[in-house]
Amino acid sequence: MSQYHFNDIEAKWQQFWAENKTFKAENKSDKPKYYVLDMFPYPSGAGLHVGHPLGYIASDVYTRYKRHKGYNVLHPMGYDSFGLPAEQYAIQTGQHPAETTLVNIEGGVDKSGTTIKGYRKQLDKIGFSFDWSREVRTSDPKYYKWTQWIFIQLFESWYDKDADKAKDINELISIFSSEGNTQVNAACDDDVAMFTADEWNSFTSEEQQQILLKYRLTYLAETEVNWCPELGTVLANDEVVNGVSERGGYPVIRKKMMQWSMRITAYAQRLLDGLETIDWPQPLKDSQTNWIGRSEGAMVSFNLQGFEDTIEVFTTRPDTIFGVSFMTLAPEHELVAKITSEAQKEEVKAYVEATARRSERERMADVKTISGVFTGAYAVHPFSGEKIPVWIGDYVLAGYGTGAVMAVPCGDQRDYDFAKHYKLPIPNIFDGVDISEEAFADKENTVIANSDFLDGLTYKEATRKVIEALEAKGAGYGKVNYRLRDAVFSRQRYWGEPFPVYYKDGLPQMIETEHLPLVLPEVEKYLPTEDGDPPLGRADVWAWDTVGKAVVSNELIDHKTVFPLELNTMPGWAGSSCYMFRYMDPHNEQEFASKAALDYWKNVDLYIGGSEHATGHLLYSRFWTKFMYDRGHLPVEEHAKKLINQGMILGESAFVYRVEGENTLVTESKRNDLSVQPIHADVSIVNLSNELDIEAFKNWRPEFENAKFITEEDGTFKVGREVEKMSKSKYNVVNPDDICNRYGADTLRMYEMFLGPLEQAKPWSTAGITGVHSFLKKLWKLYHSGAEGSFNVSEDAATKDNLKTLHKTIKKVEEDIENFSFNTSVSTFMIAVNELTAQKCASREILEPLLILISPYAPHIAEELWSKLGHSESISTAEFPKFDQSYLVESIKEYPVSFNGKMRFKMELPLDMSKDDIEAAVMAHERTAHYLEGRTPKKVIVVPGKIINIVG
Repeated sequence: MSQYHFNDIEAKWQQFWAENKTFKAENKSDKPKYYVLDMFPYPSGAGLHVGHPLGYIASDVYTRYKRHKGYNVLHPMGYDSFGLPAEQYAIQTGQHPAETTLVNIEGGVDKSGTTIKGYRKQLDKIGFSFDWSREVRTSDPKYYKWTQWIFIQLFESWYDKDADKAKDINELISIFSSEGNTQVNAACDDDVAMFTADEWNSFTSEEQQQILLKYRLTYLAETEVNWCPELGTVLANDEVVNGVSERGGYPVIRKKMMQWSMRITAYAQRLLDGLETIDWPQPLKDSQTNWIGRSEGAMVSFNLQGFEDTIEVFTTRPDTIFGVSFMTLAPEHELVAKITSEAQKEEVKAYVEATARRSERERMADVKTISGVFTGAYAVHPFSGEKIPVWIGDYVLAGYGTGAVMAVPCGDQRDYDFAKHYKLPIPNIFDGVDISEEAFADKENTVIANSDFLDGLTYKEATRKVIEALEAKGAGYGKVNYRLRDAVFSRQRYWGEPFPVYYKDGLPQMIETEHLPLVLPEVEKYLPTEDGDPPLGRADVWAWDTVGKAVVSNELIDHKTVFPLELNTMPGWAGSSCYMFRYMDPHNEQEFASKAALDYWKNVDLYIGGSEHATGHLLYSRFWTKFMYDRGHLPVEEHAKKLINQGMILGESAFVYRVEGENTLVTESKRNDLSVQPIHADVSIVNLSNELDIEAFKNWRPEFENAKFITEEDGTFKVGREVEKMSKSKYNVVNPDDICNRYGADTLRMYEMFLGPLEQAKPWSTAGITGVHSFLKKLWKLYHSGAEGSFNVSEDAATKDNLKTLHKTIKKVEEDIENFSFNTSVSTFMIAVNELTAQKCASREILEPLLILISPYAPHIAEELWSKLGHSESISTAEFPKFDQSYLVESIKEYPVSFNGKMRFKMELPLDMSKDDIEAAVMAHERTAHYLEGRTPKKVIVVPGKIINIVG
């Protein structure tokens, strides 16, 4: 009997695909193109668990389907291989991150003796149809050469607001030389001074460079950052949770540092507008919309009593300006130290230091705590001239708006609570509104009162009028503002892309692109230096020779021809922001990608990945794509037309229960009677019946070696179950290799699709996998129905029932794949195989197209059976079966035959039979004679296609 030896079959076809380059995509084809992309993984030593491949399997199903539909499909894979985890592992073990990253990708034993399976082997084992000839690794100098090149393009660009696009910095220099900057409408720093052409031309080279840094799309500036002393690096907001680092849980403080930044704010409106042009999940679009945070209002200047400085405030409610009773500055605002009175100095200093220990995210989330300190300074109201006390409060952030708010407690609840807490005045400027209990924030129903020239006006009328008055007084102007801030682009780490930057007279200079890549140097260890410099400060050979165009020893630095190189490295998102375009032409050493390749593939047609990247990778990638489009390097403004966020596969954790105060563990059914503490058990030592292997548990947790185990009556010890996030710390990780070895990759693929809708979170249950495995064995058996289970597919014509089963399956599977409803396809396959088995179908006419339908989901078994059908080409080249509606049109109707309204029997008749013929046929039926017992009916009611009723 021919058995279903899935391990042998899968190994055979994975080797075939690799040797024959079955899935290699060409950059030119007569077929229509389709580009499917997965967010590439970070290769950690922990490897894959069964939750990781969910999105990859879904994209692979769709990829294989599109090949069957006649598309030239690009489906590449690579590795996001720079990053903090590899660096932390390097610090712990002394291994070079490049070595551990290589082992994590390719498998092997690292220098600490740890055996790593390797991502590549794990991915291949699942049978993905990736074009591995295009693989990229962000830590490969051949790849990051182009990340460095993009950085240089950004440095050599400015943003022309009138043209609404990025332009070459040389155009700006030309304007400055001939006109100065008074007519330039550019995205730039707020403190740019006006100058004439003559003044520009009289500036020194250093002065000109400093001015240009205020316009460049990547620039150096002192920025408030999340500094983690323990990790020795700056962290992004999403790497800080509740004031500590996400990795390691170390304290994080706010600190000012000279950093590279990206002027993403120049693209704020285009990033918003572009969301209307792409098919992305609405929640993800909402995340980006909220993150960008567009708001219309006014900039208002408040003079400071006794100082020449002014406090600049952006407000969305300029109509409430007469309701201002105090001002609040961010504790880190640059004016705080200057304006604080002698009497308030100590209190303000202590508050500022305490705030520095809290992350911005924590401060934003904490809406309950009311805290602040009076600076002792007063601002002057631009219209009434009244004195307004200036406070500091940690609910105001330096990086949002101007880092200052005009507090209107009658119209804002947070201001209201602050005023109540500190007994500050709450003037009411709303007509007919009671503010004794809470603020009034309904701007649409606002009528302004107690506000001089604004009395009696609505919100819109008052807003327009106050902006006119502010502009007339020179105290403000109407403005559109964005919450989005420029992205900090420096990291004080080793394992990242080096900046192609050296410093001459303290000013950054770019290394010429023909001399890239600037390769990471060797360092003794991967920690900051004793002086607090980043790890690259430990490199002895890290200086740029401008004559020899090479990296040379630091000892040669003379600040004439040899200069120090940048010590920071780029952040994790640098390498991932344009990788999808590099896949189009990954081996091109002369350019980022050829125009022909870019024009052919254009952008990603389907991108699958996690929603957690909404305001990180996905936003930055859109920014870089728009920039590269502006500068003529890309033919598209958006990198992905359609995006799907796959849900998470959750783990099914196992628990044993320890009796409080005792070294006794009780089985699940007996825990409710006792006071117990749940303890995670490793799911690998629990069987499908939830029974714990007690001896294995004792070996795993030696502290329970002598514990008492209270079991069920039958002697088994059953664990409790709970659905949680799949992670090593919860011991609920299921290794896909184990599933593939035990049940096969096709089973794993189909089961992950069968678990539920792609976008939803769903729990993993190994118990459920046996049903899918049984289905594949049944599929195999359908093709082996001969003597002693031999392969048996005939050339006999298919029956009507066979064709009906096939074509309803074609229809449903095609609809499901097009709608990404992969779970219902698997159910459809099960029904089809059951029906065909019952029909004893062995017809090639049915069984051949059935394999093509199943192939995207279970490609190995499909390839094996396809070859047994006599095909030498891979099934991936076969055309998807065409649905024929005619096979689903019923030609026979089963009529219920009733006597005096009571159904007695059924009979099948052709659907196209006439009313008279139906009556004749039913009257001639032997069972009609039986029920009439010789009587002549009064009438026979016939409704063709519906009923037959014999009356009397």
